[in-house]
Amino acid sequence: MTDQIERARTFQSLHVKGNPIVLYNAWDPGSAKIVEKAGAKAIATGSWPVAAAFGYADGEKIPLELALDNIKRIVAAVDLPVTMDLEGGYGAEPEVVAQTVTRALQAGAIGFNFEDQIVGGTGLYDIAAQVKRIEAVAAAVKASGIPAYINARTDVFLKAKPDAHDKGLLDQAIERAKAYEKAGASGFFAPGLGDEGLIEALCEATALPVNIIALAHVPPRQRLAELGVARVSHGPVPYRQMAEWLEAKARLAISG
Repeated sequence: MTDQIERARTFQSLHVKGNPIVLYNAWDPGSAKIVEKAGAKAIATGSWPVAAAFGYADGEKIPLELALDNIKRIVAAVDLPVTMDLEGGYGAEPEVVAQTVTRALQAGAIGFNFEDQIVGGTGLYDIAAQVKRIEAVAAAVKASGIPAYINARTDVFLKAKPDAHDKGLLDQAIERAKAYEKAGASGFFAPGLGDEGLIEALCEATALPVNIIALAHVPPRQRLAELGVARVSHGPVPYRQMAEWLEAKARLAISG
C-alpha cells in the first residue's frame, strides 16, 4: 500500500494550472507499456477504448469484474500511477458507487474519473444527487487511506454540440464545479469543451484543476496551458486512430 500511496501523491502533484499533465489514454497492459515508454508521467484508461478493446460498447457494458482485472494488470505492467475511468460508478446509489471505488483502489488504481450523466438513462443527475454520490466516493477514498484523485466529470458540454456552448452552459458547469469541490472532488473534468473563452473562464471560476479532452475542435496543449488547464487527456482518440491504422493495414494485406 505504501507504493500505491506514493503513486497517488505523485499523481496529485502533477495537476498544476498552467502546466497540465498530459494523459494519452491507454486501454490494456500492452498499450500502457507503450505509453510509458513514450515518456508519460502517468497512465489513464478511458472507458470507451477499454470497452472496445474487449468487444463491448461504452456505457458500463463491460463487466466491472473484467474492467477491474484489466486495471490490476495495467498497474502490474507499469511503474507509473494509474487512474481509471469508472464512468458512473456502476450504480446510481451512493453506497454502490462507494463499493465500486473501493474495489478500484484494491485493484491498484490511484484515481478515477466519475461522471454525472445517468449511464443507461438520459440527462444528468441533478446537483444534489451527484453531490451525494461524490461524497460517497470521497468517504470511500478516505477510508482506504490512499489519497486517490477524484476527477469529477460533468457532461454539460458533451451533451450539446460545440456551437451551442455558451455562457448559460458555462454557468451550469461552474455551479457543478463548486458543488463537486465541496463534496470532495480533486479535479473537474469538462469533456467536449473547446471554446477558449469558456475554458479560461471555467479555469478562473474554480479552484479545482480543470481537465479538457484534446479533441479536434480543442486548442493545442500549449494554448490550453495558457488558459489555465491542469490536465489534458485524449479519451478515445488514440484507440480510434490505432483501429483505423490496423484496419487499413489489414485491408492492404488481405487484398494485396
